[in-house]
Amino acid sequence: MKFSMIFEAQIADPTPEKERQVYFDSIEQAVYAEQMGFDGIWAVEHHGLEHYSHMSAPELFLATVAAKTSRIRIGHGAVCMPFNYNFPTRVAEKAAFLDVLSNGRLNLGAARGGTLQEAALCNVDPDRTAAEVEEALRIISAAWRSDDFEWHGDLLDLQAPPGKAPLRILPRPIQRPHPPLYLASTKPDTVLHSADLGVGALIFGFAGLDSVAHQHKLYRERVETRTGEKLVSDVVNDQFVALCPTIVLPDAKQAFEIGARGQRFFGESIGYWHLGGEQPPTGATVNEDNIAFMRAKAEERGAAYDRGELPQYSERSLAAANFNIDHAYGTVETAIDYVTELERVGVDEVLCLIQMGTVPQEVCMATIKAWGEHVIPHFRAKDAARA
Repeated sequence: MKFSMIFEAQIADPTPEKERQVYFDSIEQAVYAEQMGFDGIWAVEHHGLEHYSHMSAPELFLATVAAKTSRIRIGHGAVCMPFNYNFPTRVAEKAAFLDVLSNGRLNLGAARGGTLQEAALCNVDPDRTAAEVEEALRIISAAWRSDDFEWHGDLLDLQAPPGKAPLRILPRPIQRPHPPLYLASTKPDTVLHSADLGVGALIFGFAGLDSVAHQHKLYRERVETRTGEKLVSDVVNDQFVALCPTIVLPDAKQAFEIGARGQRFFGESIGYWHLGGEQPPTGATVNEDNIAFMRAKAEERGAAYDRGELPQYSERSLAAANFNIDHAYGTVETAIDYVTELERVGVDEVLCLIQMGTVPQEVCMATIKAWGEHVIPHFRAKDAARA
């Protein structure tokens, strides 16, 4: 099992100064993660979602991290792949360039882009995003697998002008035939789609361990039964990556409160953009009982789901996922127990979410250190014993 971190670049009360600082803080965390034994770091892509995510050009953040590290894998994911966000051949070029700069350490994930706000900013047609993401993955893998290529798909035709040299992506990635591909999967149907396409699943883990187990079962069963006609490449990547929100400190109560407060900001900020809340959240909840607030909110959302007032997801737990705080918030022992359950489920990579908008930098660094000195070595020792 591998251990990674993910960065949203969240800011509770944004100013240009705080925006700059969160980038440098995140770089510091990523470099420290390599020192502490983490296997990878991932950076999302969002556009115009103030508070929730200021990571609008993750390839620049990741290139900076790559230059300051030597071992840790660089997760470019998930890239918004509808064509108006990022044209497929441009994704292939930039990702290959990042693979070269990192000396072959790139993972590449795809996403549809989660909000109407982002779609409006980039003139994206929300009704086309699923089809465009799938065709983009096919184009990228095809462009990487051959020196010269042309493409004739359902949505795009790409070929050189008459009499000219064939199309070619430069540079070529170091990893051959191409870096591992993933798909951001926030709901069970997307998890199944990941398996059909032969790409890794980056799953939303806020709904809790039972939800992770359910989605893992769906993914593995589909991998075992797929017929292969939907694969986007002749090289498959069947890795199941699960989000793990975590704050780890010597004081379990303090860690739980900081985690609950951070996740409240996370949930309320994406709720503002995705569901149309009245106003964005702030960092002003520091003196509130955020644990009680989150528990009550999760119960309220579950009840609303039961009354049919929310989208009827295939899992009830998804309705209250943003407000479920039963994660790795606590001591080292809390984190080890939580990851033990993820290991039992069969998760291939644990994706630690630490940088939430209200979590101080010193707490992020302390959590990374706790994982690096205690949690990760615990599971490395288990792997060594099994070997």
